[in-house]
Amino acid sequence: MHALSIPTWIIHISSVAEWIAAIWFVWRFAEVTQRGAWRWLAVGMLPVLVSAMAACVWHFFDNAPQLAWLVTLQAGMTVIGNGTLCLAAWWIWRQAKESAA
Repeated sequence: MHALSIPTWIIHISSVAEWIAAIWFVWRFAEVTQRGAWRWLAVGMLPVLVSAMAACVWHFFDNAPQLAWLVTLQAGMTVIGNGTLCLAAWWIWRQAKESAA
């Protein structure tokens, strides 16, 4: 746990908490506005949350070499998350375009 300074830990943990809150807010927005396409954005955010959690776990255990697979998981989830967020944004755009017509 000594791999990161206290301020860096605060940033890491608050970023994960903010991402969880953002997922919840996007989901609630979809419910309140009856725009189901926005739920896909919340779902698309999950791989990036997993990525952030993998990074925090690896740092928590002082970047232990036996947990180096977490770095690969983190990188993979970032790539997948970028793709799912792109697809979700496209789906929202498409649904908005169809409802406007």
